[in-house]
Amino acid sequence: MDILKSIVPVVNCLSPHAQREFSYWYNSDANFENLKAELDRLKDERESIQRRVSEAERKSEKIEEKVEKWLVNANKSIEQAAKFIQDEEKANERCLMGLFPNWITRYQLSKKAEAEVKALVKIREEAARFDDRISYRTIPEEIWLKSHKGYEAFESRLSSLEAIKKALIDVNVSVVGVYGMGGIGKTTLVKKVARQAMEDKLFDMVVFSEVSQTPDIKKIQQEIAEKLGLELHEEVESRRASRLFERLRNQKKILVVLDNIWKHLDLETVGIPFGEDHKGCKLLLTARDRSVLLKMGSKDNFLINNLNEEEAWRLFKMMAGDDVENRELKSTAIDVARACGGLPIALITVAKALRSKSLHEWKNSLRELLTPSMVNFEGVSAETYSSIELSFNHLKGEQLKNIFQLCSLMGNSILTLDLFKYSMGLGIFQGVNKMEDARDKLYASVHELRDSCLLLEGDSNEEFSMHDVVRDVAISIACRHQHVFSNFLVGMKKLRVLDFTRMQFSSFPSSIDLLAYLHTLCLDQSALGDIAIIGKLKNLEVLSFLMSDIMKLPEELGQLNKLRLLDLTNCFDLKVIAPNLISSLSRLEELYMGNCFIEWEVERANSKRSNASLDELMHLPRLTTLEIDVKNDSILPERFLARKLERFKISIGNGSFMPPNKYARHKWFQSRPHFSINRDRKSLRALKLKLDFMDIFSMKLQGINNVEYLWLDKLQGIENVLFNLDTDGFSQLKLLLVQNNPDIFCIVDSREMVACDAFPLLESLTIRNLINMERICIDRLKVESFNKLKTIEAYSCNKLSNIFWLSTTKCLPRLERIAVINCSKMKEIFAIGEEVDNAIEKIEFAQLRSLSLGNLPEVTSFCRNEVKTPSASPNRQVSQEESTTISKIYQNLDVCTLECILRNGPH
Repeated sequence: MDILKSIVPVVNCLSPHAQREFSYWYNSDANFENLKAELDRLKDERESIQRRVSEAERKSEKIEEKVEKWLVNANKSIEQAAKFIQDEEKANERCLMGLFPNWITRYQLSKKAEAEVKALVKIREEAARFDDRISYRTIPEEIWLKSHKGYEAFESRLSSLEAIKKALIDVNVSVVGVYGMGGIGKTTLVKKVARQAMEDKLFDMVVFSEVSQTPDIKKIQQEIAEKLGLELHEEVESRRASRLFERLRNQKKILVVLDNIWKHLDLETVGIPFGEDHKGCKLLLTARDRSVLLKMGSKDNFLINNLNEEEAWRLFKMMAGDDVENRELKSTAIDVARACGGLPIALITVAKALRSKSLHEWKNSLRELLTPSMVNFEGVSAETYSSIELSFNHLKGEQLKNIFQLCSLMGNSILTLDLFKYSMGLGIFQGVNKMEDARDKLYASVHELRDSCLLLEGDSNEEFSMHDVVRDVAISIACRHQHVFSNFLVGMKKLRVLDFTRMQFSSFPSSIDLLAYLHTLCLDQSALGDIAIIGKLKNLEVLSFLMSDIMKLPEELGQLNKLRLLDLTNCFDLKVIAPNLISSLSRLEELYMGNCFIEWEVERANSKRSNASLDELMHLPRLTTLEIDVKNDSILPERFLARKLERFKISIGNGSFMPPNKYARHKWFQSRPHFSINRDRKSLRALKLKLDFMDIFSMKLQGINNVEYLWLDKLQGIENVLFNLDTDGFSQLKLLLVQNNPDIFCIVDSREMVACDAFPLLESLTIRNLINMERICIDRLKVESFNKLKTIEAYSCNKLSNIFWLSTTKCLPRLERIAVINCSKMKEIFAIGEEVDNAIEKIEFAQLRSLSLGNLPEVTSFCRNEVKTPSASPNRQVSQEESTTISKIYQNLDVCTLECILRNGPH
């Protein structure tokens, strides 16, 4: 200090430039303190941006490129500044026996510190320009545009396909039509045309909508708008049409496919421009009648004919199986195929119905097909009607037939949950006591109808559809046989199912209490007033308020002591449930409360409550299915997760599984990347924990080992997932997502535990923003560990040196996808333990199909052997054996994305 005091007067005599240079040395401590403070500010800003990015990615939104670049620059600057601060110690080195500081080093570091501060401030200020815009919605491509399933390349159709494509290319043609009788394959053909047109880049986009026999203009507008990423909030059709018209005109080259048109559709009413209004918009129409196409301005119309005999037999044999080549059966099978008249839908349904049947059944079916049908539908041949009726007659039992005919009344898109509610209300499942058993029967029945080609697959296991020709025949059969579903209009007092979807009631109709036999009541998406009268429906078993605006469940509903299913999903306004109402529903088996945030109260002795308590759920002995979001973990009863449930989706903390969009609930599962492996809600057991703190030894976490999908978000106090949360290895888990957990340093730490199979059924592992994670696994694992793993994703895990340490050549035998992004300390993707001899040439990752690597500045190899040899140095060249392994991997890949990696050399 004395030396400094003596120097200061001298400095005051120096020039301004010299004084500024001296200040670097004199203010070095302050400069370093400023740098540390600015580094912390930038880290906070980065974490804030990263949280918003993670939230956007969970919504399947695309991150703005400038935001991604900012995160890369921010990570790089933070790492550089942190390393520089470590070098501050050099400024304190002393020389000359410790009497004087190293002035030159101190000066240089201080000057650089000030420059680093300016750089960090600049990057932090750049983030302010993002505002709230860090991502944007993407438009998911139609599944049928990517899949060739269901199309057979018949020679007789090839010329039609090429002619249609040629017409679409013609600049003078605006509308192209395809016509033919029902079931001939028009829809399949135009979808193939659309796929090829997109592959050939003839159009930027294809949108598809089925018009059907009774066109719903709003529905058509909504389908097209959703595929364009356009939200239509207007209720008036003309205003919606105007918005849709302008949006379509902005698309340079677009193909609009309108399928199954029965009568003239005014395109202006819908909002579809064509011709002089928009020459880049081409229309591809299908109809049963050519005159309909002519009325809609289509001059280029193509007739789809029946398959010739050779093609018909090829398709029939494909559907019926190789047994038809049996010498005893073949001649009869050929006659059956010929009786189908070359119609694909007839050939497919009959072949599926007779698959593995005896010769006697084949001969009897042939007689039925050759019997002239008395029913005549417009555009449907007698052969088609007879073939579908034959398939219906071959269904096993009245239960399956009833489900099939119920499906025919439910429109184009059928949700499994809706079908379940109606089936229960109509008493289709006779002799079944538990709803869980009834659900199993329903899923089995739907699969059987799909296998018979009487139902068509949807986008997920939770929805499906029915061909319009099959629907027509099914309704005709029901009417002809005076089936129970046509009882709907006779004797309303015996009504068993009532659906009031999208209705508005200022007060509920008092006459409803006359429906003494009502078993199912659906009030989905309805505006409801006082609903207390529903409590008088004593036989009610299924009650659904899905997406309704209900605010309170009154105590009168506690009288529904036969209720077995209650659906309150997406009832955002519901805050109050009368105390003891839930516990009164003693027969309740399924309770759905996703996105329903009740202001739960804690049950206390001698205390009167004004709202329901979560303890009431513990008094439902028959409960098998539960979907619920609980924001405050402190109100959870002990052993809440320990009760035996067949299915559950439980979210605890500040998060929810469900999207708020009321129209997207049934399509949500296939759009979520972390549900892509298991979209079937039938057996899903999912738990999401997003908490600031959780006592890991709490009784509240008992039962966590039963989950199939586990999402850990901000769960503090957890150092490793496996043995902190479940000592038995998570034997049921299929999907694991861990993110934003600063305390976790590994997923599996088996050093101090008895060895067990770790995650033996796990199919997908995603880790994100685990800032202190060093290894996924520490110590050796048993052979069955991670044996089913298909997907590994790692994002922003900056202490992770590799994603897996392979201890045997049989590790990860089913791995299909790897994604590693923004892991700044990653040295290699895989490391091989020294106990594995000659492992590099043996490990082939034969199932790997997708590899995405990005922003990995320290990566030197894909797969590195841990053997301590000179070749293991960071700058080593890749060995011949390793190169062979990598080339084998690349040969198998379908998708490979490499960005900003391998900066240390051409490895």
